[in-house]
Amino acid sequence: MAVDSLPRTADPGVAQPDGRAALRLVRRRRPSQWFAVTVLAVLAAMVAHSLITNPRFEWGTVASFLTADTVLRGLGLTVGLTAASFVAGWLLGVGLAAMRLSGNPVLRAVAFGYVWLIRSIPPLVLLLFWFNLAAIYPVLSVGVPFGPEFARVNTAHLFGGVAAAFLALTLDVAAFAAEIVRGGLLSVPAAQVDAARSLGLSPRRIFRRIVLPQAMPTIVPGAGNLLIGLLKSTSLVSVIAVTDLLYSVEMIYAQNFQVMPLLFVATIWYIAATTVLSAAQYLIERRYARGRGGRTPTIRLGSALRWRPRPTSVVAR
Repeated sequence: MAVDSLPRTADPGVAQPDGRAALRLVRRRRPSQWFAVTVLAVLAAMVAHSLITNPRFEWGTVASFLTADTVLRGLGLTVGLTAASFVAGWLLGVGLAAMRLSGNPVLRAVAFGYVWLIRSIPPLVLLLFWFNLAAIYPVLSVGVPFGPEFARVNTAHLFGGVAAAFLALTLDVAAFAAEIVRGGLLSVPAAQVDAARSLGLSPRRIFRRIVLPQAMPTIVPGAGNLLIGLLKSTSLVSVIAVTDLLYSVEMIYAQNFQVMPLLFVATIWYIAATTVLSAAQYLIERRYARGRGGRTPTIRLGSALRWRPRPTSVVAR
């Protein structure tokens, strides 16, 4: 008997008019779920006990340096560099995505070549390349090839640590942002664009009212992950002596030798910043998921593995 066809009454113990006993739906037991919860609770208790009772964590030292001026200045540089690189890289990535989707084969080839090249180079290598650009090009000039020069600049004074970090991170973000935007736009069915054109809508209005609202639920998760990854990637600039959050704590523990407590200080601030960005991403996802009732779609593990769970048990009263 199908579950939907079972008689439903307010009181399970009341018999039906045809003489059948009322049936009560019983929720399927999940012993594996309770086992997993128990194991996780035990592990969480063990971790909490270790964090509280182990004196080598030196939480007093962590608290004393958490709001130190040097640390806060490094945090400000990290946040500023993340924001500037993300905005500039995202704008460049949108342009590259438009080039990849254009009908011009030259633009498509240029955008594809850029994305392929930048994604093939590790961010640290890209950062060191721009920081040491003067070793290859001591002077950059603008002029006629094999002819006169109109302007020239000394690269030794052009790319400092912050400028090299901004340029390297921006170029890296642009390559990944281009693919995120392109994937989001391609997720919109082409039939909807054709239908909008048949109604006489302008290309700008089609993009703003038809394509973009449907592409954003796909773009936002990737953009959020890219931003959080960029925040953590800014720690790479410490290798070129840019005083970001990580380099700031490195300068402190180089003097007092409190290595682990200072690393915990940086970790706490990274976790706090990542938490704020994750919360903002969640709110933006809900904003663009209004067509789904304000909730982002979820997939159960059983459905993802094409596993059919046992039907709900039916007990007669």
